[in-house]
Amino acid sequence: MNAYDVNPLEDTESDAALAYAEERRENIRAFTRTSPDYYIRNFDKIGASSRFTPTFNLMAGLFGPVWFGARGLWTWALPFLILEALALVQIARGLFGDLAADAMARIASIEGTLELRRQQLAAAIESNSDRVDAYQRTVTSLEENIGGIRAEAEALAAQGPSIVLMGIVILLVVKAVQSVVANWALEARFSDWLSDRSIRSAMPVSQIAFSAVFMALIVSAAMLHYSFPGRYSLLSEFPTDPDIRLTSISAVENFIAWCVRNSGAFFDGLTYGIRTLLDALEVILVQTPWIVIASLIVLLTWLTAGIRTAIYSGAFLAYMGLLGFWEAAMTTLALLGTAACLSIVIGIPLGMFAARRPRFYAFIQPIMDFMQTMPAFVFMVPVIAFFGVGKPAAVVVTMIFGGTPVVRLTVLGLRGVPESVREAAISFGANKWYLLTKVDLPLASPSIRAGINQTIMLSLAMVVVASLIGAKGLGEDVLEALQYANVGQGILAGFSILFCAMILDRIVQGARK
Repeated sequence: MNAYDVNPLEDTESDAALAYAEERRENIRAFTRTSPDYYIRNFDKIGASSRFTPTFNLMAGLFGPVWFGARGLWTWALPFLILEALALVQIARGLFGDLAADAMARIASIEGTLELRRQQLAAAIESNSDRVDAYQRTVTSLEENIGGIRAEAEALAAQGPSIVLMGIVILLVVKAVQSVVANWALEARFSDWLSDRSIRSAMPVSQIAFSAVFMALIVSAAMLHYSFPGRYSLLSEFPTDPDIRLTSISAVENFIAWCVRNSGAFFDGLTYGIRTLLDALEVILVQTPWIVIASLIVLLTWLTAGIRTAIYSGAFLAYMGLLGFWEAAMTTLALLGTAACLSIVIGIPLGMFAARRPRFYAFIQPIMDFMQTMPAFVFMVPVIAFFGVGKPAAVVVTMIFGGTPVVRLTVLGLRGVPESVREAAISFGANKWYLLTKVDLPLASPSIRAGINQTIMLSLAMVVVASLIGAKGLGEDVLEALQYANVGQGILAGFSILFCAMILDRIVQGARK
């Protein structure tokens, strides 16, 4: 081979590979700081395969969650901490714990009763009462129970070595798993660090100290609590003062009372507006001949979702009518329509406003989280204080529970509009109104329709709860069935609620498709 046979391209590729390998080694040194040669060797082994490659890290096995926490691998550190704490608690219980404590407490309780029955037996024997045999049987039964519990306590006390052995086995298994997965988890974090240098690397002393102290406190508290139950009250009961709760209750009640006194006109006007809309819908749905309403619902279903769904809707309406739930179902739809309409009228503009204003959306997001996660029975109390008992209060409760999805999904849909499409429309001279009505809303309409659907479904889920504060309709039938254990009525009324939900869902989903 002469000099002309050498391929310059191969030389270039080999130089690039060597440069990449050297750069990778330098990055591993910068990332790990400690034992770089060990990690270079293991990271190369792990990176050579797309599958899980087991390696052995002795330090990770010895220090366990402390090592993982110091390396910033908290998603691994916390599960390992729980498992190690479980193992150490088992070992401490087996060595130092009073395993028969509960059984001995039961014996002490029964012995007090036994002493009382013995006194009654002695008094009955002395007075030659006819209840001597009954007292004798009771005393004998209690003595046998004490004997059985004492045998159980002895058996529990003898389980100490086996509990210790179980804890040791669990601890060794956890340590082995930690040693095997440590390098694999750290290599994955190293890959993330290559693309984002803000991720913490190495093992800072502060992180080592924090991890060690945190793990020690958690494990020590768990071992003391389970090994010596009841001895340390701070570990068993949260230190509190009953006056704090009483003061907080009084402050909340005073605040609600102040709000009611100073906002009566506002809430009276709001109640009047809700009742007006609700009465109008009830006139349309309840007082209009049933054949008109049924025909309109079937026609609407046919136009939006097809002939097959229209046939199903007709069958559902016939079910409600034949079983006598027609008026209750229409009342439920009126209540639902009022709550859903108000939620949609308020929610979509609010979502449109918040979609392009991240700070405003960050402000209202915790409020929506509160509305969606707080149990209905909790926010029902202040609603009754402001609106009283009746249908307006039921509408407000339904709006609070079901009004957030339309806001969230409107924001999600508008933020999902491609910026390239918006920029193209702006470049062709589109103003803000045209951009909103012809670009943003049409492209976000699937998400907005999904939000409307979810609002309607969540509002319908509040039918039974709203009946507790005076809302009529199908929820009242279900509530009555619960009160009187009328299984048949409850199931039939529940199916009516289900069919109302299915009809509304098919109408909204059909229009979206």
